[in-house]
Amino acid sequence: MAARRTARVVDIARAAGVSPGTVSKALNNSGALRESTRDRVYRAAAELGFSPDPARRPPASRSFTVGLLSADSAGRFSIPVMLGAENALAAGQLSALLATSRNDPVREAYHVRSLVARRVDGIIVAGRTTDARPRIDVPIPVVYAFAPSSDPDDASVMPDDADGARRIVDHLLGIGRRKIVHVAGRPHQHSPRTRAEVTEQALRDAGLEPAAPTLFGEWSESWGRRAVDQLLQGWRPGEPLPVDAISCGSDQIARGVCDRLRELELRVPDEIAVTGFDDWDVMALASRPPLTTIDLRLEYLGQRAAELLLDAIDGRPHHGTELTGMELVPRASTGWA
Repeated sequence: MAARRTARVVDIARAAGVSPGTVSKALNNSGALRESTRDRVYRAAAELGFSPDPARRPPASRSFTVGLLSADSAGRFSIPVMLGAENALAAGQLSALLATSRNDPVREAYHVRSLVARRVDGIIVAGRTTDARPRIDVPIPVVYAFAPSSDPDDASVMPDDADGARRIVDHLLGIGRRKIVHVAGRPHQHSPRTRAEVTEQALRDAGLEPAAPTLFGEWSESWGRRAVDQLLQGWRPGEPLPVDAISCGSDQIARGVCDRLRELELRVPDEIAVTGFDDWDVMALASRPPLTTIDLRLEYLGQRAAELLLDAIDGRPHHGTELTGMELVPRASTGWA
């Protein structure tokens, strides 16, 4: 049986219905192309099993390059992770090749083949959520950052959501709040579930019950505004407030909460303190008042992922998931100037 011929650029162009020049631009991530065109080229390349032809060198040689593969198209979480990883790699005299899959399995498969074909010494895979993701099966070391591998034996580094939630509760209790409720994101995701469960448990450990059951919704300001209406349903001005603090699962939710409280002429933090999570400055600093929140320390997380990868490249692989601690950032929404 004849061996399968290696796919060429012209084969991809024919399959995708574009010119060879367009294929080159898409695969090199250059030129002004529609996303639909780039996607069509990536899918054709993946279906044909195309990989770039790297310069030949002895198989055992080190390239002193590492692949940084991100699934996060917006870069909200992956960019700080990548910056931290790149700093650690540069200190180890390694260069980084960046690729983004935009949460597309076909695009990711193509990038993985390309990185392996370029003989990178290892790959750091950065996720867009903290939900476990499928492992990458390649003959080189891989470390997963932010989103852990579904294989517990793989090396993964992820933020310790429980640590951040406990820090928020301790802070709110420390400023005298006792009627605390948590407003969370999507209930099927790891981070909102963990933050909600730990918040409620931390209150019970302090001898308190949550002022209301956790409210789950979306990662949006509009959900934060609606959550306030649910929490204050039936309340009338002049009556005691049913809550004196709202712990939010993200800065985006918290900004919506602050907006709605201000519309209701309720003072933050005098009457109700509000906290966020993630320390996203676009939201946390633009909120009125600025948000007390949790810094995920993503650059440090990326640095640790790179350090684990460097160890694996040197023949000292790590296994399992490492959790990185968080930091409380107090601001005016809980009374800090």
